[in-house]
Amino acid sequence: MNRLQDKVAIITGAARGQGEATARLFAAEGCSVVITDVLSAEGEAVAASVGERAKFLHQDVSDEADWARVVETTVSAFGKIDILVNNAAIALFKAIEDTGKDELQRLLSVNLIGQFLGIKAVLPLMKQVRRGAIVNISSVDGLRGTTGLSAYDACKWGVRGLTKAAALEAAAHNVRVNSVHPGAIDTPMLNPTGSPDTKAIAVGLGIPFGRVGLSAEVAAASLFLASDDASYISGAELAVDGAWTAGLNTNIEKLND
Repeated sequence: MNRLQDKVAIITGAARGQGEATARLFAAEGCSVVITDVLSAEGEAVAASVGERAKFLHQDVSDEADWARVVETTVSAFGKIDILVNNAAIALFKAIEDTGKDELQRLLSVNLIGQFLGIKAVLPLMKQVRRGAIVNISSVDGLRGTTGLSAYDACKWGVRGLTKAAALEAAAHNVRVNSVHPGAIDTPMLNPTGSPDTKAIAVGLGIPFGRVGLSAEVAAASLFLASDDASYISGAELAVDGAWTAGLNTNIEKLND
């Protein structure tokens, strides 16, 4: 416990799902958290339930002025920024030929440009004090290609490259930048009906663990990378996917039949 004692974090897209789980875990570990999202009612409710360690701010991550406001408000409320978790994202399931330019631009604005602007907004403060950790949430789809997710994949591959470039630029200032690559996680994006039975999803996707992941498991990965336990880790990629991207999943029992 207390792995983030007295630290301050901004977590985007934290009104639900992975972002919410991350905010709750960070607060439990002693961190003050600024929860941002476009879902104001949900975000306010999460902040209220977390307690005095949490503050909610409505934010469009694709808006540079919004980032300036969030940074200014965070520093005013808590005095500093130690951690940024770039989690906000949206998805689009469409073939390339069915994807409009405006749809691609919207995904890029939120999923990639939003993370770029977040890094740009907090990096000067972190460089000034020579400490900080940035965790960019990418995806297993930033490690491979996926049918029907070309626009989403392009964003998540972009996050992967952005992470490595930012890690190099920030290294001399003792600021670390890493990426987390969640697989199939039981969130509203994967399971919009909230069904408790997700085994069929895991089997259909061929996940070696035979189950989908939990938001708490992604949050734990972000906690590790944000904490001092990862003090010499930067520019790294951490897949949280039940071995999904490890390779072809061949059922050994069937091979032995």
